[in-house]
Amino acid sequence: MTNKKTLILAQVLIALMMAGLMTGIFGFLHLGPSPDFFAEWGKSFLMAFPIAFILSLGVGPLAFRLARLIMG
Repeated sequence: MTNKKTLILAQVLIALMMAGLMTGIFGFLHLGPSPDFFAEWGKSFLMAFPIAFILSLGVGPLAFRLARLIMG
């Protein structure tokens, strides 16, 4: 079993990466390579990261439970 601090750090890192990638990809698809892209990406990321982190606290354990059920 992984210790609690490592799990929380992993969830922070996963939320950072997912929020950054998702807002970056969809922001680029929406705006294209425009001068406003990075400013808008930053705003979107600042909104998305805390939401992604809080959701990961609930979804992460659920995903592990489902994986254990599926794998037997």
